[in-house]
Amino acid sequence: MDDTAYTTYLAILQGDLIPALGCTEPIAVALAGAKAREVLGSFPARMEVACSGNIVKNVAGVVVPASGGHKGLRCAAILGALSGDPGRGLQVLEAVSDDDRHRLGELLASDFCDTRVVQDDADLLIRVCADSADGHRSFVEIRDDHTHFSRIERDGEILLDDTRQGPATDAQAAALSVEGVLRFAETLNIDDVRELFDQQIELNEAISREGLETSYGASVGKTLIETHPASTKVRATALAAAGSDARMSGCLLPVIINSGSGNQGITASIPVIEYAREMGVSQTRLYRALAVSNLIAIHIKSRLGKLSAFCGAVCAACGSAAAVTWLLSDGDRPAIERTITGTLVTIGGMFCDGAKPSCAAKVASSLEAALLASDLALHDRSFQPGEGIVQADVEATIEAIGRLGREAMRPTDEAILNLMVQQGS
Repeated sequence: MDDTAYTTYLAILQGDLIPALGCTEPIAVALAGAKAREVLGSFPARMEVACSGNIVKNVAGVVVPASGGHKGLRCAAILGALSGDPGRGLQVLEAVSDDDRHRLGELLASDFCDTRVVQDDADLLIRVCADSADGHRSFVEIRDDHTHFSRIERDGEILLDDTRQGPATDAQAAALSVEGVLRFAETLNIDDVRELFDQQIELNEAISREGLETSYGASVGKTLIETHPASTKVRATALAAAGSDARMSGCLLPVIINSGSGNQGITASIPVIEYAREMGVSQTRLYRALAVSNLIAIHIKSRLGKLSAFCGAVCAACGSAAAVTWLLSDGDRPAIERTITGTLVTIGGMFCDGAKPSCAAKVASSLEAALLASDLALHDRSFQPGEGIVQADVEATIEAIGRLGREAMRPTDEAILNLMVQQGS
């Protein structure tokens, strides 16, 4: 791999795999709320929050960390304004106090904050206006990426106007390919990723253990462990689901995300760690496998867009299973490609109806399908071009899935949001 490509792939990993506390959509809303208060210079007398449909969808059903069990846009924005530190990025709610939670409850019971849905081309859009008692106003917009402030104003004066389309990693991701990912992982200078992957292992394992030891949501991970015979596959799936159980129900532990999602970060890492541990491979080989998993997940998700009706757990499970196949086959290219194709054409139609406890079951279902695809691939069995949406090669299949997610599933996304709004989610 030439130096330019190597540098690009490394930058994608370093830019994408960052720590976050809580589900990233409500945390991004909290970040906007915290920034709006900072720009205003005082706690506001009133707030307005306007978001794209996909943000609304992914905030409605998930507990906001440190909120005392509350959900929703108003909760996230108010809590961010109360105690958020915008300098902490996606860990903006680290310092919430009991007094903040008490004040949050009072404000939620009032008309302090209004919310609405914005019709815009951006799938990821958050706008927060904050008004002070003495007539000042701040405006903050986050667009295209959970931490990308695209516009900031105070009293109509533009303090920031960043019109770039999405983060640098989105543009860089266009250079990814399955073969490029494998070549990068196999020639990787481990010192370049040691700290990054050590943090991913530490944080994501911690929340997975927490999900097994404590009851969160529907306890999908605990149920798998309790009702299925012990095996590496079951343990890997259960631990990933347990991490999602905890994360979707307000656990205060941070994770290393993938493609802007904690669930995807957990799904792309925990099974690989478990299989590597069971096989007794070296730490260096585990790092290489994590590079495969994370980058394959980013490669597929980048073709779908930041937020869509296509469940991102499928992309992460695809990456995870590709890395497992890489470990078990000693890097056999056709087997890895069969794993990716088999996963995508089996469970690629699973829709996203927002962040909430059932995401843990979707993580488990995605991994079960992906690890089945790995088993088939390792036995030289696969689905063939012309069978459904299977294309001539793995890259064409990934692109086909991307088109389905970006274009064909857009009406599905709108229908899901309408159903959620009708039932008051």
